[in-house]
Amino acid sequence: MLIVRSPVRISFGGGGTDLPVYYERYGGAVLSAAINKYVYTIVGKRTDGRIQVISSDLRVVETWSDIFKKSGSALEIPLAVLKELGCEVAVDLFLASEIPPGTGLGSSASVCVNVLQAMTAYLNTPLSKHELAEKAFHIAAEVLGKPVGKQDEYAASFGGLNYLTFSIDGITTVEPLQLETGLIAEFEQKLMLFFTGATHDSWAILKEQAAASAGSGGPPVESLHQLRDLAQAMRVALLSADLQKFGRLLHEGWEHKKRLSERISNPAIDRLYRLARQHGAAGGKITGAGGGGFLLLYCEEERQPAVREAFAAEGIDEMHFGFDFCGSRVLVNDPFLDCEESPAVLDDVANAASSRG
Repeated sequence: MLIVRSPVRISFGGGGTDLPVYYERYGGAVLSAAINKYVYTIVGKRTDGRIQVISSDLRVVETWSDIFKKSGSALEIPLAVLKELGCEVAVDLFLASEIPPGTGLGSSASVCVNVLQAMTAYLNTPLSKHELAEKAFHIAAEVLGKPVGKQDEYAASFGGLNYLTFSIDGITTVEPLQLETGLIAEFEQKLMLFFTGATHDSWAILKEQAAASAGSGGPPVESLHQLRDLAQAMRVALLSADLQKFGRLLHEGWEHKKRLSERISNPAIDRLYRLARQHGAAGGKITGAGGGGFLLLYCEEERQPAVREAFAAEGIDEMHFGFDFCGSRVLVNDPFLDCEESPAVLDDVANAASSRG
């Protein structure tokens, strides 16, 4: 049995500048953090020459030839990984996630990174963290043709709190923020995540942003320039231990991000954000491309009870989290282990599967 786990992420600033159509002209920068909410993959060997892919929501059984021909599947990401690796295998793949898709936490990229990590470990052709992120991005952008940026794959692969830069020649640099342990803990405590109750089609929003970024200028491109600069300013604020300034910058970034597209926010999101600010949050943003998902807030601890109470009255649930500093990793790799031996990590996988129905 082989078990692999990869984190999802929250993005603080610079989102949209990791799209190739932008950074290949101007260079991009993103500040993000992997969090301790995970996707899991279990790989088991089969002896009948078939591939079976199982998720907590769906179950499909395909032969290798079927998978090679298939397109438009609900499980297009794991199928694309298997196609890209280009070798015949007979395996069971079980997928579970603690986070539903379409919630702005980069779960699609985490699934891709995770299945790629699992299969390359199974085939004894492991990838470095950088190779893993780049390969996953290639699968999303080139194999599946999605209008994706690079930040999600790097967050899932590397883990940690990172300042990512994307150069015009396509090179991505990962700078882990070297903060004192106490400051990291304090920073975590000032962040809150609330599920708005709505998922979104991030591909459609990203496609619109990519089209706007391809222009020679105008308000969308200017907003992306400002978001890129704000990511750097947020980095400096954290390195200077100025968390209050970080909160103000988070608010400023949200105001800029909303100018990228009318689909990034909506009246319901705007109302929730105003409610959070009225009850003490210094700043915040919708995670991911926008349009739904999780609302990330920066709020001093003494003001958090008021925000929680206001959101509870609206039926909005909070999700507690911490940072993940491991990134994608193999948890169990034992060819002689079967499910009946129940390693502790299987409990985490089972909990993830049950949390998704």
